[in-house]
Amino acid sequence: MPVRIQEWMHFLRCLISVAALIVGFVHGAQAHSLEELDAMLQGDEKYFQQIDEPAPDFTLRTADGHMVRLADLRGKVIILHFIYTSCTDVCPLHAEKIAEIQKMVNGTPTKGQATFVSITTDPTRDTPNIMRNYGPTHGLDPVNWLFLTTAPDQPEDATRRLAEVFGHKFTKTNDGIQAHGIVTHVIDKEGRWRANFHGLDFAPINLVTLINALTNSIERPHHEQEAGWLAKLKNLF
Repeated sequence: MPVRIQEWMHFLRCLISVAALIVGFVHGAQAHSLEELDAMLQGDEKYFQQIDEPAPDFTLRTADGHMVRLADLRGKVIILHFIYTSCTDVCPLHAEKIAEIQKMVNGTPTKGQATFVSITTDPTRDTPNIMRNYGPTHGLDPVNWLFLTTAPDQPEDATRRLAEVFGHKFTKTNDGIQAHGIVTHVIDKEGRWRANFHGLDFAPINLVTLINALTNSIERPHHEQEAGWLAKLKNLF
């Protein structure tokens, strides 16, 4: 019986992913450019903020000690957010929201073109073992998810200062708590910062729609774009 339940849950997740992709295609296909899609999202999603500027650069490391630069992720759409693992209120909720979006994306052909990045703002306490356990605890799939921290030669507050460059603060207090906002950042395949989604109340499908548009080069001429949407939908079946 538990196996049957798992099979049904997997089937339902697949249906949700396909539905999300179709909605994203339909929404995206109505726009001839990212400017038009941005205008649609601004009308539909009050927590969406349009941006178009170079993304703040960074060089950080994984729990296993591998260095990752923003340039290393070129060619992928990046969904990036800042958290710290000892946070007991909004950070876990933010991670689980990102995991929900990741599941939607990973059930579609865009899986290999998107990378989800979490950056800790508490590198002293977020040790490699804690970082390794955080993803599985909150449903994040390591296949296209990175959890990054500072390198040994970087200042302890390097990632908090990076968050400030991205436009929001993690203010550390004496008891280790950090007062902060919640923002999900979107960076396109060329390394340009394209959008923020503020808070936790935005509709996941709106972020998935933007990811689909950025991975499928919506800025091509409309007749070419339409053939691309249809071809990809056919490949689903």
